[in-house]
Amino acid sequence: MYKIVKKRELTTNIYLMDVEAARVAKACQPGQFVIVRMDGEGERIPLTICDYDREKGLVTIVFQCVGAASSKMAEMAEGDAFHDFVGPLGCASELVKESPEELRKKRILFVAGGVGTAPVYPQVKWLHERGVNADVIVGSKTKELLILEKEMEAVAGNLYITTDDGSYGRSGMVTQTIKDLVAEGKEYDVCIAIGPMIMMKFVCLLTKELGIPTVVSLNPIMVDGTGMCGACRVTVDEKVKFACVDGPEFDGHKVNFDEAMRRQLIYKTQEGRAMLRLQEGDTHHGGCGNCSD
Repeated sequence: MYKIVKKRELTTNIYLMDVEAARVAKACQPGQFVIVRMDGEGERIPLTICDYDREKGLVTIVFQCVGAASSKMAEMAEGDAFHDFVGPLGCASELVKESPEELRKKRILFVAGGVGTAPVYPQVKWLHERGVNADVIVGSKTKELLILEKEMEAVAGNLYITTDDGSYGRSGMVTQTIKDLVAEGKEYDVCIAIGPMIMMKFVCLLTKELGIPTVVSLNPIMVDGTGMCGACRVTVDEKVKFACVDGPEFDGHKVNFDEAMRRQLIYKTQEGRAMLRLQEGDTHHGGCGNCSD
């Protein structure tokens, strides 16, 4: 069992947990993820590793309540434990394979959208600990939904906050901030974008136009995390890849985002039914004719 030693609500429906998982903490690298289950019959939930403490054997996860399983997870408290906490899974960020000396020569830009701030943070922190500065754009719909601002500010070379409604920081989408920085004379050798699929798609369209190589991190529907089930298949450079073993990072200019977003929609009806069963509890009777119970 993997005990929750700290739980914090970062903002509405977004939570942070520190979990005792010594073997995962010892081996994980920025960019990797875990799959958790609350009990032996529970849904497998893939979550990017937000932070880790090798000495204390702790792994930090951040998640948003978007369905039945994550809503049940939000009800867990400090002292409760996960049945499964499997990882580290996936490939580490390409950045960790380069020497600090080479990385210091690069002009690196991170673009984080919403909960995508969580997987961006460990990469920026890893670079900061090795004396590598990176510019970071963090985008959010509103000020209230912004997460990990102080943590990111402590490790970013330059931090640019933008909100869709202009309630905090710069106004507009993250793509507008990229345009503004380039117009101000900023040049970048690589961009790492992590966030909603639609955000990553439009960041990649822009960076391709600007000639900035771009890496994205994909977290589609996953089941086993070993590449056997095929649920997380994506098309990259017209070849089939599996995000759990070939990724989660890919060349953003080669990802078929439209196909990936269509695949995500396949699971929405099933998730909606699961959420309805959770909300209605014993009163749920499956009258729609499509539920299994």
